[in-house]
Amino acid sequence: MTGAQPQTQWLLLDSLDAPQALPVLRQAFSAVRRFSLFDGTEFEPVSAHGPLLIDLSECPALTALCHRDPNTWRGLLLTSEASVQHLLGHLQRMLTVSFGLSHRALLSYYNRQTASYFFDACDAAELSRWLGPIRQLRWFGGTWADRAIGSQGWQQLRNPGLAVEPLNIEENLSRRQRERLQTCLLEQHIWRWSQSLGTEYATMASHVQQGLALGFSDRSVLDGWLWLRLLHPRAVLVPPPVGLTQQQRLDHVRRQWRGDQP
Repeated sequence: MTGAQPQTQWLLLDSLDAPQALPVLRQAFSAVRRFSLFDGTEFEPVSAHGPLLIDLSECPALTALCHRDPNTWRGLLLTSEASVQHLLGHLQRMLTVSFGLSHRALLSYYNRQTASYFFDACDAAELSRWLGPIRQLRWFGGTWADRAIGSQGWQQLRNPGLAVEPLNIEENLSRRQRERLQTCLLEQHIWRWSQSLGTEYATMASHVQQGLALGFSDRSVLDGWLWLRLLHPRAVLVPPPVGLTQQQRLDHVRRQWRGDQP
């Protein structure tokens, strides 16, 4: 990054991902203005677990903490000259998206891992629409693979400022955006497996790709495949017969490998 940087004005704190930050916020920064992003939306019943928009404009001490300790203050740093009502309204509109004819979902773009996938899928026009009144967006993070190998870093987006239509209510996701979010969910699943078992992320990712190549797209069948492959790491795979269901193919491989045991 070169040149003078715009002053960070807001922190969109991912409360669920930043439990250590909440008591510090209550005890040391109780006077700082904050707004629950879920208030006034359909997600208000779980507002206590939702993200907080925190005003940093008059609190340089908290701003410094966010930059010095991003692994505690997890979320997005925003620069915007918009009024708080305008900014809140835009951020709330980003929460609910649709895909297909009848599918709606909560877009957790305020999560730094999700942000690393979602905004990567936006071209300049899409970025102008999604950022809206946000001039600059920064966060410390990366993909789940980046997190697994310890290569997270500061990410920065500037609003291209193109003349575009504002976001629709329940904006439709593009094909690229849907694909990147699916990749995010899959790589998060791999990360959780590698963390729970102490297995290298690359090893789990390889096993997952092998399972997907076998057609194990159902999550429960894919998990069954992962357990099986971890139990038989050196077993030679003979592709199962065609015409079987996912579960039947997995059962076929299981019987084959159990029969191969010495």
